[in-house]
Amino acid sequence: MLSRIAESLYWIGRYVERAEDTARILDVHVQRVLADPWTDEDVACRALLAVMGITPVEGPFTSTRVITLLGLDDTNPTSVAGALAAARGNARGARETVPSEMWECLNTTWHGLATSRRRVEQEGVHAFFRWIRERCTLLAGLADATMSHDEGWLFLVLGRNLERVDMTARLLRAHELAGDSVPSWLTLLRSCGAYETFLRAYRGSLDDRHAAEFLLLDRLFPRSVFAALSTAERCLGELEPGPGRAGVTTEAQRIVGRARTGLEFRGAEELIGDLPSVLVGLGRTCSQVNDAVSRRYFRHPAAVSWVLPGVLA
Repeated sequence: MLSRIAESLYWIGRYVERAEDTARILDVHVQRVLADPWTDEDVACRALLAVMGITPVEGPFTSTRVITLLGLDDTNPTSVAGALAAARGNARGARETVPSEMWECLNTTWHGLATSRRRVEQEGVHAFFRWIRERCTLLAGLADATMSHDEGWLFLVLGRNLERVDMTARLLRAHELAGDSVPSWLTLLRSCGAYETFLRAYRGSLDDRHAAEFLLLDRLFPRSVFAALSTAERCLGELEPGPGRAGVTTEAQRIVGRARTGLEFRGAEELIGDLPSVLVGLGRTCSQVNDAVSRRYFRHPAAVSWVLPGVLA
């Protein structure tokens, strides 16, 4: 496979996952601000921007301003619109390998964003974010159903799961910084799409230990950190011709494998007790794996920046 095609598919996976996860985060943020009249909106908005890797320099911040920045600004790759525009741009560069149904879905979604501001004004932000989630889920389903599960599909799934690890770690880090409270865990679980699944798994028992354990270690929930790391590790293994006689053959496999075993062979209590360093390590893992994958498979060794420098300057 040509390196430019592999790189495009990898970033389609990352950008579409980023758009979906950002829409989930924004939707829950708005619900939380509206449901709690005592919430300091400026503080909540700044905390959300910090989760997304943006340091605001101007204030005060309102939910409307944050939605514009992280939802509708197509010049910001951290935003929903910017991520989908970037995904479409990469799909145009890989049209010979992207199935027509998948391209039509992504192209239709991108054209629908042209009316996103009017959609938000007429239908409300929740309807807009629900539409984004549905379109991203449809795109992921079409990729799994219409692409041959060959190298191209492996790169797309690899990008999707690395982005998922990064976003889940960011959310957990935000909760750890905000302090422990049941509403905060409810918000966190909902933003990951994990609330109902969590209640079924733990029979309605909601506490810090169970919620953190579920999002970090659950083997069956595809958005957990462990499940996403395991999927990424399988993709990297299948991209190599053979395991070799002395362990894995690539640096990306070693980094992901160490992160996965670091979660798998530590008890839940130990992980939660050391949660800050664990989450920082997961963020570092995603960055290192991205660099390692770029060096081995793509044309450009430099990683794509997650946030535009000085976007709020």
